Amino acid sequence: MQLVFASNNKNKIREIQQLLPENIQILSLTDIGCHEEIPETAETIEGNAILKANYVTDKYGYDCFADDTGLEVTALDGAPGVYSARYAGEPSDSNANMDKLLDALNEETNRSAQFKTVITLNLKGKQQLFTGIAKGVISSKKIGKEGFGYDPIFQPESYSETFADMSSELKNKISHRGKATRLLIAFLNSLK
Repeated sequence: MQLVFASNNKNKIREIQQLLPENIQILSLTDIGCHEEIPETAETIEGNAILKANYVTDKYGYDCFADDTGLEVTALDGAPGVYSARYAGEPSDSNANMDKLLDALNEETNRSAQFKTVITLNLKGKQQLFTGIAKGVISSKKIGKEGFGYDPIFQPESYSETFADMSSELKNKISHRGKATRLLIAFLNSLK
């Protein structure tokens, strides 16, 4: 089975392809000739995932799935949330985003946070949503060289290292994206 993943983020594509069974091949937006930036104008993570999936299905006619992820920090009333990728402004810059977040939490004792991923699947005219959440805390400094985005400052519950300090296998096992993707896979497998 071929499914379009509404992304050109090589890190995300690699992470999800590692989780999918061998019989599911992912096509990126580039693979289907979609070179435009898909608007992410919704007020919620769910809304952006739906917008992206619908864009590909409506404009290109493919069954597809799309995800959106946000980091929700308790002390910041859920920010950066839906604005996580551009928290420090345009263009999107992971280091600037992390620096701004660490600065915002400088005097804060409550460092609890969660990553939330929502995957929207458009398949055979029907739409399904799958949500994965990873709870944890924001570390006081960047730790680790793996991963991407906020991974160097997110320490998941029950672990002493950040996502960026873990093997990709362990991160995929416990991460928000891993959880949402396993729900997607279970759904796809149930269709056989």
